[in-house]
Amino acid sequence: MTAQPSAKPAKSPHSEPPRGPTGSSIWKWVWTALGVFEVAAVGWNVRNFPDARVGNPAVTGTPRPFRPLFGYQHWIPVLQIFTLIAVIGLIVAAVWGWRRFGPHPYILMGIVTTIIIWQDPIMNWAPYAVYDPRLWHWPESWPLVSLAPTVEPFVVLGYVMFQFGPYFPAAWALRKIQARQPHDSFVWRHPLISLGVVIFLFGFVIDMILEVTMIHTGLYMYSQVIPFGSIFVGTPHQFPLLWESSLVTLVMIPAGVLVYRDDTGRAVSEKLAQRARIFAGRPALGSFIVMLIIVNVFYLIYGLAFASFKWTRISTSVACPWPYPEAKVYDPQGYYEQNGAKGPYSVGIWSNWEMAQPHGRPTVTLGSVSDRCAPTKR
Repeated sequence: MTAQPSAKPAKSPHSEPPRGPTGSSIWKWVWTALGVFEVAAVGWNVRNFPDARVGNPAVTGTPRPFRPLFGYQHWIPVLQIFTLIAVIGLIVAAVWGWRRFGPHPYILMGIVTTIIIWQDPIMNWAPYAVYDPRLWHWPESWPLVSLAPTVEPFVVLGYVMFQFGPYFPAAWALRKIQARQPHDSFVWRHPLISLGVVIFLFGFVIDMILEVTMIHTGLYMYSQVIPFGSIFVGTPHQFPLLWESSLVTLVMIPAGVLVYRDDTGRAVSEKLAQRARIFAGRPALGSFIVMLIIVNVFYLIYGLAFASFKWTRISTSVACPWPYPEAKVYDPQGYYEQNGAKGPYSVGIWSNWEMAQPHGRPTVTLGSVSDRCAPTKR
């Protein structure tokens, strides 16, 4: 007798989930709404000139007292266009990646290292990072934005490439190193420490090349630096190489380590979330929260390190001549005035107890230290 194929079991009325918006469709609408809001917010609030608090009313036009990189005078629009293209490309890549791979650790970290730009005005204030006022920027009157020495530009929207980018060449290099080492070697037994060291090396070099190049274009500058460990000291191109290129890896290292996957395929952030019982039933969300907290904390540590230089008053070298004449000289401690730079001066929002100056900017004498920042006589 020929065996008859067994009949298919009848479907239970409860075997399929109720119809309605799926998780992916919800996220699609969320991302669309956020994208529309961001574009609208940027378009509505864009500025390319300094307001009365930051701007110098005595200057018309934007003459520059230094020669930009290769003598090219139009770096600002080029960099802004590049930022716009890069951000659009990152959004497209993130949406495509999410649809194909779901909440992948790389995508989650990309979101986190974009979100941390909420701290950027503080991180410009701490190391005296002064941006060209011609950049498209948020209104200087906004409370958080107003902490920046001059303006808070839109170019920081592309920071994800800078803060998370070094992980990828570092991970590639670590795999190459491990392939040449026995399995009982340090790089195999301590992969996270090894990854952190390699990210530090790559991050230091990448930051040095990128920042020195951007400073020479005139995009921004460090108005005050510690003379020791800095390069191009005393010029508009001065850069705190030892300090900035080292401390900036405080964000790069955890950003890379948290997305590292072990033999089980789980990222470090996911394992930490599980151990801390953060959204135990939703591992992707728990992983995201862990990333968000840890990366933000390390970014704050970066800022505190530079703030300590302010408190101890060891960032004594000022960039002369002041490179942005249409903006007031950012001189919260009087060092520019002591070196002959004439006002008007700007002290910023945090210039009292935040800088260990309970009575605000100290009273100093013009040119009491030198005249190297004095206007050039023609």
